[in-house]
Amino acid sequence: MQCVSYYNSPIGRILLAADDIGLVGLWFEGQKYFANCLKEPYQEREVPIFDKAKNWLQVYFSGKEPDFKVPIHFIGTEFQREVWNILLTIPYGQTVTYGEIGKILAAKRGVPHMSAQAVGGAVGHNEISIIVPCHRVVGADGSLTGYAGGIDKKVRLLTLEKANMTSLFVPKKGTAV
Repeated sequence: MQCVSYYNSPIGRILLAADDIGLVGLWFEGQKYFANCLKEPYQEREVPIFDKAKNWLQVYFSGKEPDFKVPIHFIGTEFQREVWNILLTIPYGQTVTYGEIGKILAAKRGVPHMSAQAVGGAVGHNEISIIVPCHRVVGADGSLTGYAGGIDKKVRLLTLEKANMTSLFVPKKGTAV
């Protein structure tokens, strides 16, 4: 059975969800695909994984890189899980492009090319925001696109991490607005 709990972050209320294996979801209230993998029945109650996740978030929102991991349980397709595992390798305060993730996947699978759009779909459906840092993925041209939590939150998270924002921008139209 899944359990849920809430965390009040400096940039919005967050819903956490976990099962016996690990954290399955971390969503800003109202974000796109909110609680997409949450299965009924679930209970609102505190479990040890939430203590660890909330501690991680507290360290993170204090402007520091957490030096410990939260157990996670990815619920998604094999392709999505591959992409989400790559997201876990993006260093704190740095960004990568959807195309770069596509190249990593193509090399791993032994194929010549992997669609950046397919990667973008998997990144966009990441159920564990922040801890699985999909906010660190940007367009090839530096556009801040595709964050289900909202472009304003993506900017705040990257700013908190002191990412180099000089070549990044919010597009006038598209998936980021």
